[in-house]
Amino acid sequence: MMRKTSFPRSTRATLYLVAYSGVAALMATLPDARAEDAGLVEKGRYIATAADCFACHTSPGGKPFAGGYPITTPVGTIYSTNITPAPRTGIGNYTKAEFFDAVRRGVGHGNKRLYPAMPYTSYAGVTDSDMEALYAFFNSAVAPVEQENKPDTVRFPFNIRSGLVLWNWLYLDTRPFQAQPRETPQITHGRYLVNHLEHCGTCHTPRTIFMGPASMRYLAGSSVGAWYAPNITTDKVAGIADWTDDDLRNYLKTGHALNKGQAAGPMAEVVTNSTQFLTSNDVNAMIAYLREVPAVASDEKRSRTSYGTADRPEDAARGQASPEDRGWKIFSGSCASCHQAEGQGINAYPSLTHNSTTGSPNARNLVATILTGVERRSGDNSVFMPAFGSGALWVNRLSDQDIADLSNFILKTFGNPSVQVDASYVAKQRAALTP
Repeated sequence: MMRKTSFPRSTRATLYLVAYSGVAALMATLPDARAEDAGLVEKGRYIATAADCFACHTSPGGKPFAGGYPITTPVGTIYSTNITPAPRTGIGNYTKAEFFDAVRRGVGHGNKRLYPAMPYTSYAGVTDSDMEALYAFFNSAVAPVEQENKPDTVRFPFNIRSGLVLWNWLYLDTRPFQAQPRETPQITHGRYLVNHLEHCGTCHTPRTIFMGPASMRYLAGSSVGAWYAPNITTDKVAGIADWTDDDLRNYLKTGHALNKGQAAGPMAEVVTNSTQFLTSNDVNAMIAYLREVPAVASDEKRSRTSYGTADRPEDAARGQASPEDRGWKIFSGSCASCHQAEGQGINAYPSLTHNSTTGSPNARNLVATILTGVERRSGDNSVFMPAFGSGALWVNRLSDQDIADLSNFILKTFGNPSVQVDASYVAKQRAALTP
């Protein structure tokens, strides 16, 4: 039989004290560990916000991060995937390594190649520590939603995902992010935000014939479906050299820069879901870096924000226009009450002069804004313009010819008169806005 060991009372007391002290010491560390975990999750929430994950992975009226948002590309419509921690349809079964590979390499669960509509070429530079935080956030703070992923409608041969191996070889840079020589810490951080987390180049850099970024024209402006992401280099005419730091700061935080531009379409989503929540230090770092981006010129002769009112504003046109001149009539009935007869705007309604949309070398953003309207939020402020296209609810629905006439009047009167459109152009833009 095993003999029962008995310790003297004093020894037992000592052992109890040691055991209690060890447990107490362990318990004392638990709140700090929980605080550290909570801190990591909150950091991940901020990183996800800076990366604008919500905008693309949440369909209109859908549940957060459950996917289904349509992304229109020249090769077809790609629907964002479910990135909630749902085990079957989301990323609930992703290991940390698989999560890292999906975000930074474009390789999903089961070695499935992701289309670069998911900007993994930008996220490739996200640091390990930020990736750790993202993983913690999506697994701990996002509600799982078992929602099926919508099938993409990508045309042959682009629907053969194995071809992305070659595409990645051409365009995916997997080198870790690091500071460059003679770069200040602020500019380094701004470069990290602009190039990687905020992935500005995904929209603002033109594409090659293989749909890869044209690196020699970095941030020089590009078409994004029916919209146009303008040149944001330091070029004095085509870029943002004439935007002050306050202009850029106001635009990123509110979507509005007086006498410069207003965010609509995809950029309104960026402001609503991402840039308005960035810290002042991060916004200032982005601005500092954008001031260093090499200028890329275009064939534009004057800045898109330099156009003022022409000789014939809407009120002067009354009684003088020919029966065929319908543009001013549509403007008078549908636009002047908010933007004013001379296009000067009032309160939240922007001026149509000195406006990057009406002074643009193309009419994409003007036509798209008329078709879809504007809905943007920053803080407690909401900006709304009704849609006059197919989704019109509270105003008269305008035909393709109506929008062409209206656009031409606005361009001639308040913006770049060298740009004119016809009904077929509007029809193409309308189609591009429909998945």
